[in-house]
Amino acid sequence: MDTLRSIESFVKAVQAGSIAAGARLQGITAAAASQNIQRLEKSLGTRLLMRTTRKLALTESGALYYAEVQHLVDVLARAQSAITEFHGQPQGRLRIGSSVAFGRHVLMPLIPAFSRRFPQVSLELILSDRSLDHVAEDIDISIRFKQQLEPGLIARKIASVPVLFCAAPDYLQRKGLPQTPEDLSQHDCLLFRIPVDGRLLNWSFNRNGMLYEPEIIPSIVCNDIDSIFQLALAGAGIARLAAFVVNHAIKKGTLIPLFQPSAQQPEAMAAESVPLEFYACYRDKYAMTNKVRAFMDYLVSAIPQSWE
Repeated sequence: MDTLRSIESFVKAVQAGSIAAGARLQGITAAAASQNIQRLEKSLGTRLLMRTTRKLALTESGALYYAEVQHLVDVLARAQSAITEFHGQPQGRLRIGSSVAFGRHVLMPLIPAFSRRFPQVSLELILSDRSLDHVAEDIDISIRFKQQLEPGLIARKIASVPVLFCAAPDYLQRKGLPQTPEDLSQHDCLLFRIPVDGRLLNWSFNRNGMLYEPEIIPSIVCNDIDSIFQLALAGAGIARLAAFVVNHAIKKGTLIPLFQPSAQQPEAMAAESVPLEFYACYRDKYAMTNKVRAFMDYLVSAIPQSWE
């Protein structure tokens, strides 16, 4: 068992890029992981890793050994999950990655009930808008919106969230109320830059069944959704925000929704904002363990179908 633990420390260190990062994936200290690797090297009679202050590199022997043993960690994890599933009760650590806004506003309120239902599952949440690596970071499930999906991951749609264009009352008093999406070219627009690839998140409308993207000149660009929300509250301009971020402000009247069909804005009926689609992703069929399935099923049942 000590040898298997040492192999796991070695493989995790290579995948994560450092002994300390690999140790975090194992849930042990960096010193313990380093000792595990040293014992492995001693038993093999060869150096596996070249350690410097800035990076970790495989020796020639290390590369050969890694190629042979890297699959063992996944095999052992699947074997443990199989035993867990045989006994029927989800248990063990579950690492969940999510975009920051979805994690804060949707996941966090749902987590306590899941933990009460499955007390033997230990949750770890990683909130980030960067690209999460399921292998290197030992992620069981990642929650991504459609523009973040990557080839190779299995994705299950869990939510379709309305998107609202909104602005503070004082901004609309100063700049006027846009009647149609075309009017956005004359307004201060607050745009989100996707941290994964640096693209600006497009403002899209569905007009008579066709996708339409109006001309927009951004006044402020930010890579954090909650910061854009705060800018909108402060009257900096018009923001495109998911319903779960902005609904409470609209109810309070601190933000005003735009392009809503009404007697005053009949043109708005011809252009609807395109919703954000969210997906729960996992690596492959072997990653669909009992605890992963339980969490995904819980999300589908717990996430509201209406975002009023």
